[in-house]
Amino acid sequence: MTFSRRVTPAVLAVGLGSTLLLAGCGSSSAASAASSSTASSSVANSASDSGPSATSGPVAPTAGGPWLLDPTGAQNRIKTAGLSVLTAEGTEDHYHAHLDVFQDGTAVSVPAGIGFTVDSSGQATGISALHTHDTSGVLHVEAPVKGDTFTLGQALTEWGVTDGPTSNTIAGQTGWHVAVDGKDAGTNPAAVVLAAHQEIALYHGTAPANLPTTFSFPAGE
Repeated sequence: MTFSRRVTPAVLAVGLGSTLLLAGCGSSSAASAASSSTASSSVANSASDSGPSATSGPVAPTAGGPWLLDPTGAQNRIKTAGLSVLTAEGTEDHYHAHLDVFQDGTAVSVPAGIGFTVDSSGQATGISALHTHDTSGVLHVEAPVKGDTFTLGQALTEWGVTDGPTSNTIAGQTGWHVAVDGKDAGTNPAAVVLAAHQEIALYHGTAPANLPTTFSFPAGE
Protein backbone atom coordinates (compact mmCIF):
# COMPACT_ATOMS: atom_id res chain seq x y z
CA MET A 1 0.00 0.00 0.00
CA THR A 2 1.40 3.37 -0.94
CA PHE A 3 0.44 6.83 0.18
CA SER A 4 2.62 9.07 -1.92
CA ARG A 5 3.91 10.14 -5.28
CA ARG A 6 7.24 11.23 -3.80
CA VAL A 7 10.14 9.21 -5.11
CA THR A 8 12.25 8.94 -1.98
CA PRO A 9 10.47 8.01 1.29
CA ALA A 10 11.71 8.83 4.77
CA VAL A 11 11.61 6.53 7.76
CA LEU A 12 10.06 8.55 10.55
CA ALA A 13 10.04 7.69 14.25
CA VAL A 14 6.51 8.09 15.58
CA GLY A 15 6.03 7.43 19.29
CA LEU A 16 6.34 4.12 21.16
CA GLY A 17 9.63 3.48 19.39
CA SER A 18 7.82 2.39 16.20
CA THR A 19 8.50 3.68 12.73
CA LEU A 20 6.38 4.65 9.77
CA LEU A 21 7.67 4.39 6.25
CA LEU A 22 6.10 7.58 5.00
CA ALA A 23 6.73 9.66 1.94
CA GLY A 24 5.46 13.17 1.51
CA CYS A 25 3.92 14.78 -1.53
CA GLY A 26 5.91 17.05 -3.80
CA SER A 27 9.11 16.61 -5.72
CA SER A 28 11.66 16.26 -2.92
CA SER A 29 12.10 13.70 -0.18
CA ALA A 30 10.34 14.07 3.13
CA ALA A 31 13.68 14.29 4.85
CA SER A 32 14.96 17.06 2.62
CA ALA A 33 11.63 18.87 2.77
CA ALA A 34 11.76 18.80 6.53
CA SER A 35 15.30 20.12 6.47
CA SER A 36 14.75 22.88 3.94
CA SER A 37 11.38 24.01 5.23
CA THR A 38 12.61 23.98 8.79
CA ALA A 39 15.48 26.27 7.94
CA SER A 40 13.24 28.73 6.12
CA SER A 41 10.60 29.34 8.78
CA SER A 42 10.46 32.85 10.21
CA VAL A 43 11.11 31.27 13.59
CA ALA A 44 13.96 28.76 13.76
CA ASN A 45 12.47 25.28 13.64
CA SER A 46 15.30 23.19 15.03
CA ALA A 47 16.11 22.16 18.57
CA SER A 48 18.62 24.32 20.40
CA ASP A 49 21.39 22.96 22.57
CA SER A 50 20.76 25.81 24.98
CA GLY A 51 17.26 24.61 25.72
CA PRO A 52 13.79 25.40 24.33
CA SER A 53 12.32 28.86 24.04
CA ALA A 54 9.87 30.70 21.84
CA THR A 55 12.73 31.68 19.57
CA SER A 56 14.91 28.57 19.69
CA GLY A 57 12.41 26.41 17.81
CA PRO A 58 10.51 23.18 18.48
CA VAL A 59 11.82 20.48 20.76
CA ALA A 60 10.83 16.84 20.79
CA PRO A 61 7.87 16.13 23.09
CA THR A 62 8.74 14.36 26.33
CA ALA A 63 7.82 10.68 26.21
CA GLY A 64 4.44 10.24 27.86
CA GLY A 65 3.77 13.97 27.78
CA PRO A 66 0.57 15.50 26.42
CA TRP A 67 2.14 16.22 23.02
CA LEU A 68 3.26 12.65 22.33
CA LEU A 69 1.58 11.11 19.29
CA ASP A 70 0.25 7.63 20.08
CA PRO A 71 -0.07 5.86 16.72
CA THR A 72 -2.14 3.01 18.16
CA GLY A 73 -5.19 5.25 18.64
CA ALA A 74 -5.07 6.90 15.23
CA GLN A 75 -8.16 5.30 13.72
CA ASN A 76 -10.42 6.43 16.57
CA ARG A 77 -8.93 9.93 16.56
CA ILE A 78 -9.44 10.30 12.81
CA LYS A 79 -13.07 9.23 13.26
CA THR A 80 -13.52 11.64 16.18
CA ALA A 81 -12.18 14.42 13.96
CA GLY A 82 -15.01 13.69 11.53
CA LEU A 83 -12.67 12.30 8.88
CA SER A 84 -12.24 8.94 7.17
CA VAL A 85 -9.35 6.51 6.92
CA LEU A 86 -8.44 6.28 3.24
CA THR A 87 -6.37 3.69 1.38
CA ALA A 88 -4.45 6.35 -0.55
CA GLU A 89 -3.88 10.10 -0.54
CA GLY A 90 -6.69 11.99 -2.26
CA THR A 91 -5.99 13.80 -5.51
CA GLU A 92 -8.95 16.16 -5.93
CA ASP A 93 -7.83 18.80 -3.43
CA HIS A 94 -4.20 19.29 -2.47
CA TYR A 95 -2.69 22.12 -0.42
CA HIS A 96 -0.57 22.79 2.66
CA ALA A 97 -0.64 24.99 5.74
CA HIS A 98 2.05 25.37 8.40
CA LEU A 99 1.60 25.09 12.17
CA ASP A 100 3.84 26.41 14.95
CA VAL A 101 2.94 25.63 18.58
CA PHE A 102 4.19 27.50 21.67
CA GLN A 103 3.19 26.43 25.18
CA ASP A 104 4.02 29.03 27.82
CA GLY A 105 7.13 30.16 26.01
CA THR A 106 8.32 26.74 24.86
CA ALA A 107 8.08 25.70 21.23
CA VAL A 108 6.53 22.27 20.68
CA SER A 109 7.36 19.98 17.79
CA VAL A 110 4.51 18.93 15.51
CA PRO A 111 5.06 15.19 15.04
CA ALA A 112 5.27 13.16 11.88
CA GLY A 113 2.51 10.62 11.31
CA ILE A 114 -0.57 12.63 12.35
CA GLY A 115 -3.50 11.19 10.40
CA PHE A 116 -1.88 7.81 9.68
CA THR A 117 -3.09 4.45 10.96
CA VAL A 118 -0.48 1.78 11.57
CA ASP A 119 -0.23 -1.93 12.17
CA SER A 120 1.51 -3.62 15.10
CA SER A 121 4.89 -3.26 13.38
CA GLY A 122 4.41 0.49 12.94
CA GLN A 123 3.85 0.36 9.19
CA ALA A 124 1.23 2.66 7.68
CA THR A 125 -2.08 0.98 6.82
CA GLY A 126 -4.30 4.00 6.14
CA ILE A 127 -4.29 7.76 5.85
CA SER A 128 -6.59 10.69 6.53
CA ALA A 129 -7.00 13.50 4.03
CA LEU A 130 -5.42 15.72 6.72
CA HIS A 131 -2.01 14.53 7.89
CA THR A 132 1.68 15.22 8.49
CA HIS A 133 4.61 13.52 6.78
CA ASP A 134 7.43 14.94 8.89
CA THR A 135 8.24 17.21 11.82
CA SER A 136 8.41 20.42 9.79
CA GLY A 137 4.95 21.52 10.97
CA VAL A 138 3.48 21.32 7.46
CA LEU A 139 -0.14 20.14 7.50
CA HIS A 140 -0.99 18.28 4.30
CA VAL A 141 -4.50 18.26 2.86
CA GLU A 142 -4.84 15.64 0.14
CA ALA A 143 -8.54 15.01 -0.20
CA PRO A 144 -10.57 12.79 -2.52
CA VAL A 145 -13.36 15.40 -2.74
CA LYS A 146 -12.74 18.96 -3.87
CA GLY A 147 -14.00 21.79 -1.68
CA ASP A 148 -14.24 20.00 1.67
CA THR A 149 -13.32 22.16 4.68
CA PHE A 150 -10.60 21.15 7.12
CA THR A 151 -9.89 22.85 10.44
CA LEU A 152 -7.10 23.20 12.94
CA GLY A 153 -9.39 21.51 15.46
CA GLN A 154 -9.48 18.40 13.29
CA ALA A 155 -5.68 18.33 13.03
CA LEU A 156 -5.30 18.69 16.80
CA THR A 157 -7.87 15.91 17.34
CA GLU A 158 -5.96 13.56 15.05
CA TRP A 159 -2.80 14.46 16.98
CA GLY A 160 -4.58 13.48 20.21
CA VAL A 161 -3.98 16.74 22.08
CA THR A 162 -7.66 17.68 22.22
CA ASP A 163 -10.84 15.65 22.66
CA GLY A 164 -12.73 16.78 19.57
CA PRO A 165 -12.64 19.13 16.59
CA THR A 166 -14.52 21.94 18.36
CA SER A 167 -12.65 21.74 21.67
CA ASN A 168 -10.22 24.46 22.69
CA THR A 169 -8.84 22.52 25.66
CA ILE A 170 -5.47 21.62 24.18
CA ALA A 171 -2.87 19.49 25.97
CA GLY A 172 -5.00 19.83 29.09
CA GLN A 173 -5.03 23.63 29.06
CA THR A 174 -7.61 26.26 28.16
CA GLY A 175 -6.87 29.85 27.21
CA TRP A 176 -5.09 29.22 23.92
CA HIS A 177 -4.66 31.93 21.30
CA VAL A 178 -4.09 31.64 17.59
CA ALA A 179 -2.62 33.90 14.94
CA VAL A 180 -2.90 33.37 11.19
CA ASP A 181 -0.28 34.94 8.94
CA GLY A 182 0.82 37.08 11.87
CA LYS A 183 -2.67 38.45 12.59
CA ASP A 184 -4.57 37.74 15.79
CA ALA A 185 -7.32 35.21 15.08
CA GLY A 186 -8.74 35.08 18.60
CA THR A 187 -9.17 32.39 21.22
CA ASN A 188 -11.03 29.77 19.20
CA PRO A 189 -8.18 27.95 17.45
CA ALA A 190 -10.30 24.89 16.75
CA ALA A 191 -12.39 26.92 14.31
CA VAL A 192 -9.49 28.05 12.11
CA VAL A 193 -10.17 26.80 8.58
CA LEU A 194 -7.04 25.60 6.83
CA ALA A 195 -6.02 27.24 3.57
CA ALA A 196 -3.10 27.02 1.20
CA HIS A 197 0.19 28.41 2.52
CA GLN A 198 -1.16 29.69 5.82
CA GLU A 199 1.18 30.25 8.73
CA ILE A 200 -0.72 29.31 11.89
CA ALA A 201 0.80 30.11 15.28
CA LEU A 202 -0.95 28.45 18.23
CA TYR A 203 0.22 29.70 21.60
CA HIS A 204 -0.60 29.58 25.30
CA GLY A 205 0.46 32.38 27.61
CA THR A 206 2.35 35.39 26.30
CA ALA A 207 2.76 35.49 22.56
CA PRO A 208 6.29 34.68 21.36
CA ALA A 209 8.46 37.75 20.83
CA ASN A 210 9.03 36.64 17.24
CA LEU A 211 5.57 35.41 16.30
CA PRO A 212 5.82 33.57 12.97
CA THR A 213 4.09 35.46 10.18
CA THR A 214 5.10 33.48 7.10
CA PHE A 215 6.57 30.13 6.16
CA SER A 216 8.65 29.29 3.11
CA PHE A 217 7.19 26.09 1.74
CA PRO A 218 9.47 23.76 -0.24
CA ALA A 219 9.11 23.71 -4.00
CA GLY A 220 6.09 21.68 -4.98
CA GLU A 221 4.21 22.41 -1.76
